[in-house]
Amino acid sequence: MTPDGVVPDSANPDVVLVGGGIMSATLAALLGVVAPQWSVAVFESAADVAGESSGPWNNAGTGHSALCELNYTPAGTDGAVDPAKAVVINEQFQVSRQFWSHLVRGGMSDGSPKTFITPVPHVSFVTGEDGRAYMRNRYEALARQPLFAGLEHAEGQAELAEWVPLMMAGRDPRQVVAGTRSVAGTDVNFGALTRLMLEDAGRRGVPVHTEQRVHDLRRETDGRWRVTVRDTRTGEKRVLRARFVFVGAGGGALPLLQRAGIPEIKGFGGFPVSGKFLRTRSPELVSRHQAKVYGQAAVGAPPMSVPHLDLRLIDGDHSLLFGPYAGFSPKFLKAGSLVDLPRSVRPGNIGSMLGVARTEMALTRYLVRELLQSRDARHTTLSAFVPEADAADWDMITAGQRVQVIKRDPATGRGVLQFGTELVVGGEGSIAGLLGASPGASTAVSAMLTLLERCFPEQIPAWTPALQEAIPSYGRSLSADEALLAEVRAETMQTLELNG
Repeated sequence: MTPDGVVPDSANPDVVLVGGGIMSATLAALLGVVAPQWSVAVFESAADVAGESSGPWNNAGTGHSALCELNYTPAGTDGAVDPAKAVVINEQFQVSRQFWSHLVRGGMSDGSPKTFITPVPHVSFVTGEDGRAYMRNRYEALARQPLFAGLEHAEGQAELAEWVPLMMAGRDPRQVVAGTRSVAGTDVNFGALTRLMLEDAGRRGVPVHTEQRVHDLRRETDGRWRVTVRDTRTGEKRVLRARFVFVGAGGGALPLLQRAGIPEIKGFGGFPVSGKFLRTRSPELVSRHQAKVYGQAAVGAPPMSVPHLDLRLIDGDHSLLFGPYAGFSPKFLKAGSLVDLPRSVRPGNIGSMLGVARTEMALTRYLVRELLQSRDARHTTLSAFVPEADAADWDMITAGQRVQVIKRDPATGRGVLQFGTELVVGGEGSIAGLLGASPGASTAVSAMLTLLERCFPEQIPAWTPALQEAIPSYGRSLSADEALLAEVRAETMQTLELNG
């Protein structure tokens, strides 16, 4: 390193991955498949990887496949349910499973996939006559889709008591209930998966630098990116030059992309929401709820508020999580700064952010109600799922920060709040970043494949054989090819040990 902190050109990596979460880990693994000759380096500001949204206690670990998440199957004014979004998300999760299977066959996790993925039934649950009618329509719409083969439907408390006994005990026998169940669901420890993928990358020569914060990004005249990295312990800075930069820093991605000065980030903003969950480790309660159960969001509440009661299997610890309960912090990361939100406001996005402030009054009201909720009110919400819940069995934990994407609607010019993920590509494909939240981690492989296609279109034809070896359905549709789906499903279930 020179006196001014510049790393000699011979030591510069081809690719810099910012953030030690599931997205960077996935991209590092994919680059190991298609371009093993490229040098790659990962920089994480915390003392360990997977400490933010990828951390197992910072997300529900559902393995989003739309088997139970009702917000992915909206009903129209006529009551008909549109399965299109659910089909897309389920297929994306199947892509992830194929790639994880490929890595396991290659030695990741020492052949023990249960360290990061475990079979857990996924259940949808509704109450009331309207809910029952919706569930019937949803079941009929999904049962015709090959990706949802085996989905079960039930009406009545006696039937649901066989699936979720904890939730039916003590319930008013007159209450109308309905649900669906898929035994193909999973619980995923994305923290463990992230660490395994980065350890695997490390064995291929990919260094993972912790306590190293990427402080600034500037594009130089030759097209390379000048990456300024600061040691969070000593304050020492060094400067790297890379041909490609991926910003997978969760809530920290927006500020870095703004510093990079790419025009594509203009108009984007972020709205941080912190999540809280009630958790119990009671062996008796856990034994009576061996599922992940999703309900419906309250009328007028945002999709992020969908209540769910999840079995979690984390590092040998079995517990239940119920929530989410929303909180508010201006931080963009759990370990972020209280000035993250105000610092993100720029001339290029202030219109979008003010527009959302005017149009998303439902979100504002929801957050205010959540912030003012008492302990008794939170217990009442839990009791709607678990009628006999004892507050003494549950403690409140804080989950990860979620930064919802604010973007400018090209049709109206107004700001809109987006409950999903957004891939931003700039610098003629030399830099990319991922913004947003759910379904996030579960669809990381599809997101990073899209990145490869958008940033390296010239290389894709040469890379396709390797990608198809790792992901047999790459370039094809599982929902349109039942024979391929059956083949892929059988292989991944065997490799990932998901047969029960």
